[in-house]
Amino acid sequence: MADLNSLLKEIKGYKSKMHGKDFLLTWEKSLDEIKQILAIADLLKLMREKNISARCFDSGIAVSLFRDNSTRTRFSFASACNLLGLAIQDLDEGKSQIANGETVRETANMISFLSEVIGIRDDMFLGAGNTYMREVGEALDDGVRQGVLPQRPAVVNLQCDVDHPTQAMADLGWLKEHFGGLDKLRGKKIAMTWAYSPSYGKPLSVPQGIIGLMTRFGMEVALAHPEGYSLIPDVIDVAKKNAKESGGKFSCSRSMEEAFKNADIVYPKSWAPYEVMGRRTELLRKKDHDGLKALEKECLANNAKYKNWECTEKMMKLTKKGKALYMHCLPADITDVSCKAGEVAASVFDRYRIETYKEAGYKPYMIAAMILTSRFKDVHGLLARLVKQGKERIIA
Repeated sequence: MADLNSLLKEIKGYKSKMHGKDFLLTWEKSLDEIKQILAIADLLKLMREKNISARCFDSGIAVSLFRDNSTRTRFSFASACNLLGLAIQDLDEGKSQIANGETVRETANMISFLSEVIGIRDDMFLGAGNTYMREVGEALDDGVRQGVLPQRPAVVNLQCDVDHPTQAMADLGWLKEHFGGLDKLRGKKIAMTWAYSPSYGKPLSVPQGIIGLMTRFGMEVALAHPEGYSLIPDVIDVAKKNAKESGGKFSCSRSMEEAFKNADIVYPKSWAPYEVMGRRTELLRKKDHDGLKALEKECLANNAKYKNWECTEKMMKLTKKGKALYMHCLPADITDVSCKAGEVAASVFDRYRIETYKEAGYKPYMIAAMILTSRFKDVHGLLARLVKQGKERIIA
């Protein structure tokens, strides 16, 4: 890993316009901005290893709004905010006036008087999650404009219906470390494939995040899924455009074997079909419980047709020298461990278990980097001062 001074120099060298901007989709950020986030995350990680405090807020709140269950992302957001000196406040919609019809505009302003960042996870409703985050952002802009809010909190997408940017960036950070640099990723083949799961409603945002980000670095991105398990068409178009601009490749097939062949990296992950997520969204909005049960039964039966879409030892032998890096956002559906039949064979997962933990370990630093670039105009100057001060995080 680079030393502190070289990372500071790298951070300063990138052109960035992220100050005052939310982090909602990776493909809305320039390559320089993506690289700066990666470098800041590396610096924060190294500062912690060297016991240097990164606390840059003396006070302030970080609001955590999770509309779906989460372990890694919830704790990563809390860890990132704590690393920077912010207090965490969970917004439980069931215990707030939101349950009584409070508007997005009112909620956004009421939670933001002394807030520095709002982290939102909203991946349940196709066509709604990312839209909701933008509505929050617009309400915050109005609050600042009208003199209600003293500052504009940053909104960080902790997963929506379109993208999971904190996960995709953590994945990219891990690949950068594993292969020895971003330049080493050019030409590497990553197989982003559907895999069987005994559940049906997993969001599309992880595979969409992967194809939307990895295609920007000259990689060969091979998307594979059974017939009917397509992703959002607009995101497919983004991946094609990115691959063309970066000199990489993007393909889509109906064969897991084809995607795994000669792959350097494999990312077998279940998701629900795009059309099913649309139907599910309508049923959720109507609170049609019988309809949801019928849809689940239908989709589980359809999933069961593709139990052979599993990352097995046989499948791994198709990869480059049989030693491709296995990745997963976790938790994985592990055959004969967490379920009878799942996404990955137990022997494969166990062999790469530590690697997946390291992959997940990048997420707090990516979130912290997103917060810093949004809240501080001179993020390089801030980090340089913190490094120079060298204040011990733990006083030995």
